[in-house]
Amino acid sequence: MNCIIIDDEPLAHQVIAHYISKIPALTLDASFRNTVEAFEYLNKKNTDLLFLDIEMPLVDGIHFLKSLADPPATIFTTAHKQYAYEGFELNAIDYLLKPFSFERFVKAVEKAETFRMTATNHQSNILHLKDGKGTQIINQLSITHIEGCGDYVKIYTPSRMLIIYHTLKALLEKLDKDLFLQVHRSYIINTSKVSCIMPNNVILENQVSIPLGRSFKKEVIEKLS
Repeated sequence: MNCIIIDDEPLAHQVIAHYISKIPALTLDASFRNTVEAFEYLNKKNTDLLFLDIEMPLVDGIHFLKSLADPPATIFTTAHKQYAYEGFELNAIDYLLKPFSFERFVKAVEKAETFRMTATNHQSNILHLKDGKGTQIINQLSITHIEGCGDYVKIYTPSRMLIIYHTLKALLEKLDKDLFLQVHRSYIINTSKVSCIMPNNVILENQVSIPLGRSFKKEVIEKLS
């Protein structure tokens, strides 16, 4: 992860930079003594992680973070514990109270790595599909099954059904191959939603019965077994 330090204390810079150098997953791109310089930097470049002090001249860390339209993951590094609640209200990854040990620093970085992986996985599960009303945003994990109807598909979730101008074959290419499986020439199912397999159909958790095509049966049984 690329990261930057924003702290007005020289000693804090030295300690945090030293800790960063001991963690192969981190790369220190820049460090700043005030938030104004950091703001200018972030307007031009992206970073994955901020190590951010709170009480600083010009603009403090809390107001700085609030001013960012799309803030990176942030770990507060401060000597003042009274800001902890406000820090977590801003969805900070962690709150390190100075002086903090390397072990405590590592735990905070591990939280940031977990957060990043979760966010990446979530983003990879999102579909953007156009219909007559605009672009529909759908999380693949919420889809139970998909029905092909010529040049259209019906996408079913527990809360709604969407009709999208798309062929079943083309949509299958966009779906997570570890999660979705075609079971019939007109149907795709989310394998995590399957309750049981019958000789000629697949029953989903919501008790919806999906026909099982003869030419798909072998692959379906092998994968779902």
